[in-house]
Amino acid sequence: MAASVPTFDDIAQRVLDWIASDPEPFGALADDAPFDALARAVFAFQYEASTPYRAFCDRRGRSPGRVTRWQDVPALPTTAFKTVDLACAPPEKVFRTSGTTQGGERRGRHLVPRLELYRRGAVAHFRRMVLPDGVRPRIVGLLGSPDLLPDSSLTQMVEWLRLEIADGDGEYLVDADGFDPPRAADRIAELSRDGRPLCLIGVRVVFTALLDHCLAAKRTIELPADSRVVDTGGPKGGRTLSDAGFLAACWIVLGVAGYHCVNEYGMTELCSQFYDDTLAARFAGESRPRRKVPPAWLRSVAVDPATLAPLPDGETGLLCHVDLANAGSIMAVQTEDLGIVECGRLRLLGRAPGAEPRGCALALADLLAVTA
Repeated sequence: MAASVPTFDDIAQRVLDWIASDPEPFGALADDAPFDALARAVFAFQYEASTPYRAFCDRRGRSPGRVTRWQDVPALPTTAFKTVDLACAPPEKVFRTSGTTQGGERRGRHLVPRLELYRRGAVAHFRRMVLPDGVRPRIVGLLGSPDLLPDSSLTQMVEWLRLEIADGDGEYLVDADGFDPPRAADRIAELSRDGRPLCLIGVRVVFTALLDHCLAAKRTIELPADSRVVDTGGPKGGRTLSDAGFLAACWIVLGVAGYHCVNEYGMTELCSQFYDDTLAARFAGESRPRRKVPPAWLRSVAVDPATLAPLPDGETGLLCHVDLANAGSIMAVQTEDLGIVECGRLRLLGRAPGAEPRGCALALADLLAVTA
């Protein structure tokens, strides 16, 4: 490795230092230069450290000397994580996708060499977006525990939140037998009695099962004041409430107002997450439509589905994310999620319909061609 290329320890520390500085999320008036410089340094490191990624970049005519802005860093499609192990250092932990789309044998694998990057970033951005008022709620997971789901990146994040934000106070309501809505409702009601705010967090399909049960049984649970509801993506399948139906049911069943309900957007292939900004905006005295906000160490751009060329702000395309917390794996990740990026904030429009978008398919073909 050339002497001018930083080591993984150097790169990881630079990202950790930025996270520790508690920077504001990127917006229209923010200075993009610090992110751009660090992103290009991470790219230079990953180009040298990952043989398959370097070959992929060379095939696309991109090298550190030819990339002059973060938007031009070559991105690997999420499907690449199903076929190639992508890491720039030995992993401390391997997270796996749910595998519900193509079967368990095609589960994606995210090898994470420095868990501290994931932990510090996840906790810091959760505090900013979900707890802007400094509340320290009990964490109640509507998902399996780390013992039950040891390779789930979502469960790992929730466990860190339980330990660091709730001082270890909390539990998980999905066990080896699955999710029992009546029993979960009883337990949530019991946990609410001491008045400590709750933060219910989990995948929407499980929330839907709980809310459907309570609505059918005409049961309400009065959560303590300042409680939060955080719903995430997760395994496909099963009934899920629409956004409007979910917010209405949370108010009817749990007494939680819509501005205390925050949707999270994340994926196994990224170490960082996006959150609705409705709660942060309320405590800042602002009113605006719900949008997903990333942390300062992540940028997104919508790209053309066929060419993967970056699109201007406000145009619909496939979302590509550049996450500095992925310093030890692959920073630039191309998704099949449709959306609009406006001043750094996301408006999600769902998955691209039909077959894998042409640009993603060609990118995967390029990767397979150099790793065969």
